[in-house]
Amino acid sequence: MSHAHVSYLELLARGAAPEAYDRPVLLARASGAGPEVLAELEEAKQLALRVRAELEGRRRREAELSALFATAHDLAGLRDLDAVLRAIVQRARALLGTEVAYLSLNDPAAGDTYMRVTEGSVSARFQQLRLGMGEGLGGLVAQTARPYVTDDYFDDARFQHTRTIDTAVRDEGLVAILGVPLTLGSQVIGVLFAADRRARVFEREQVALLGSFAAHAAVAIDTANLLAETRSALAELERANDIIREHSGVIERASEVHDRLSELVLRGGGVHDVAEAVSEVLGGTVEFIETGTGTEAGAAAGPAAERRAGGHAVREGDAWVAAVAAGGEHLGALVLRGQPDLDPVDQRTLERAALVTSLLLLARRSAGEAEQRVRGELLDDLLDAPERDRRLLRERAARLRTDSTAPHVVLAARVDRAGTGPASDAGARDPGSRPGAPAAGRDGTGEDGADRQRLWSAASHLAATRHGLASARDGGTVLLLPLGPGESAADLARQTARHLGGTLREPVTVGASAPVTAPLDHPDRVAGAYAEARRCVDALRLLHRQGQGAAAEDLGFLGLLLADNRDIDGFVDRTLGAVLAYDRRRGTDLVRTLDAYFASGMSPARTKDALHVHVNTVAQRLERVGRLLGPDWQSPARGLEIQLALRLHALAASVPAP
Repeated sequence: MSHAHVSYLELLARGAAPEAYDRPVLLARASGAGPEVLAELEEAKQLALRVRAELEGRRRREAELSALFATAHDLAGLRDLDAVLRAIVQRARALLGTEVAYLSLNDPAAGDTYMRVTEGSVSARFQQLRLGMGEGLGGLVAQTARPYVTDDYFDDARFQHTRTIDTAVRDEGLVAILGVPLTLGSQVIGVLFAADRRARVFEREQVALLGSFAAHAAVAIDTANLLAETRSALAELERANDIIREHSGVIERASEVHDRLSELVLRGGGVHDVAEAVSEVLGGTVEFIETGTGTEAGAAAGPAAERRAGGHAVREGDAWVAAVAAGGEHLGALVLRGQPDLDPVDQRTLERAALVTSLLLLARRSAGEAEQRVRGELLDDLLDAPERDRRLLRERAARLRTDSTAPHVVLAARVDRAGTGPASDAGARDPGSRPGAPAAGRDGTGEDGADRQRLWSAASHLAATRHGLASARDGGTVLLLPLGPGESAADLARQTARHLGGTLREPVTVGASAPVTAPLDHPDRVAGAYAEARRCVDALRLLHRQGQGAAAEDLGFLGLLLADNRDIDGFVDRTLGAVLAYDRRRGTDLVRTLDAYFASGMSPARTKDALHVHVNTVAQRLERVGRLLGPDWQSPARGLEIQLALRLHALAASVPAP
C-alpha cells in the first residue's frame, strides 16, 4: 500500500471534512512530485471521497432508521397523541436539518385545515393559521395527495397564494418548504412540512424520509382515533350496563309493588295501606290527600293538578302527584315526597298505585251507598212525615251514628252551571224526588241529571263523614249536619259550598237554616228549616252569588225576611249590638243620636238642633259610632240596615212586657 493511500485512510478514519482531502495533493505538488505521483494521489483522493460519501450516507440512513424505529416504538406505547406528533415533527426537523417543521390536519366540519403541531416556529400568527382546502402549498399537497417542494415559496406560482397564508409565511420568514401528505387509505387527513428561512434544495432522500415520518404520523392519528372510539364504545357499554342494571332493579321494584298491591286488594286493605306499600318500594313518603282538605297538599291534589296530569304522575314543586279519579269525579291524589327524580317506570308505579287507590275508594263507596240511602230515607221521613214515632227515628239515627241531641243545620245545595239561575230550574222542584233519582222537569239522563246525581253522591259522603244525613230533593240536595264547637250556620254553609264545589269541579250554591236543636225530638222543625235554607239559596242566586254558601244572618235585613223564625232580636244585635252595649256600659245616648242623624237627612247641623247639643258634640258621637260599627256604616246598604234596626229596636222598646 502506497503512502498516498495511507494518508487518505487516516483522513477517513478521522472523519475529516471534504476540504481536508485536497491537502495531500497540494503538499505533493508543492514538494515537486512528478506527474505519476500526483495522478496516483488524485486517484486515491477521489476513491477516498467516494468512500467518505458512502459512509456518510450509511450513517445518515442509520440515523433515519433509528429515528423511524424510535417513532414506531412511540406508536407502540401510544398514550398521548399530541406527544407522539410532537416527537415526529422534532425528529423530522433534526434529520432534515431544517429550521422549522410543522404538521397540519384537515377539519372536515369547517372545510379547512389547521396547524396541529409546530417545531421551531416563532410567529403566533403562523402557529394559529387556518387555510382553506386548495390554498397554499399545503392545499396543493392535500388536493393531489403527492409531496410538493418549493425552493422559494413566494416566487412559486404552482399553487394558490392568499393574503392570509402569505402574511403568516412572511411573518415566520420561510423560503424553502417541503410538504408531504398524511394519508389513511386514499384519504388525505393532513400535511407534514419541513421548511427553511433560506433558499434550499431538498434531495429525493429527504422527501422520502419526510414521507416516512408522515406515514408514521398518519398511523398515530388513526391509532389514537381507534383508541378514542374504543374508549367511547367501552364507556357506552358501561353506561348501557348501568342502565340495564338500573332498569332491572326498577322492574324488580315494579313487580314487588304489583304483588303487594294485589295482595292488599285481595285481603281488603285500605288506601293508607297502599300509600305505605308504595312508600317502601319507591323509597320516599307517599300520602293520600283527599280533595278539599284546605291544605297546600290538598290544593296539589285538586282539579288543576288533575288537568295537568292527564292521567299521569306530574311534578308539583318538590313532590310528585298522581291524581285519583273515577267516573269523572276527582277524589284526591297520591303525593310522593323525598324523591325529586323518578324514572318512567317508577312514575308508572305511582300511577298504578293511584289507580288501585281509586278502585279501593270505589269499592268503599259502593259499600257506603247502602248506608247513604238509609241516611236519605231517614232525612226524607223527617221532612215528609214528622208525625212518625220519634223513638223509632232516634233508633234509626243511632244505627247511623248520628248525634240526635246536638244542634243541627239544614242546608240546601244546588249545582250552578253557567247560565243557570232560579228561573232555569224553578220547574224542576219535585218534593217527591228520592236519593239516586234525578229531579223532575228535565231529562234525568242529561247533563243536569248527572250533576244532581254527583251532587247527591258527594253530599252523602260528606254527611257520612260528619255523622249527618243527606238526600236528593227538589232538583238539588238537602243535608242535615251537626254544628261543630264554635261553628255557626254561616260557617258550615261556606265550608259545604267549598267542599262540594271542589269535589264536583262546578260551583255549588249552599243556603243554611238557623240551628235546629234536637231535630229528632222536634222533627216538625226540620221542614221549616229546609224551607228557610231553600229561600237562602234563591236569594244567593238572585244576588248573583252562585257557588257561595251563606245563612240568613249573612244577608242582613234580607236574611231577616227569608228566615223562618224572624229573629228580630238577632238582627238588631248583629246590626246595632256594639252601639247598644256601649250605651248600656257608659250611659251614653249614641242610639238616639243615630236616630236623629238619619231623621235629619244625615245633616250634623240639623241633628244638633233636634238634640239641642253643640255640633261638635254631634261630630264626636258620630265618630264614636264609626269606631263601633266600622268605617262603612254610612254607606247606602249599611245605612239602610242600621235604620231598619233602629226602627225594630224602637218598636221592641215600645211594646210593654207581658
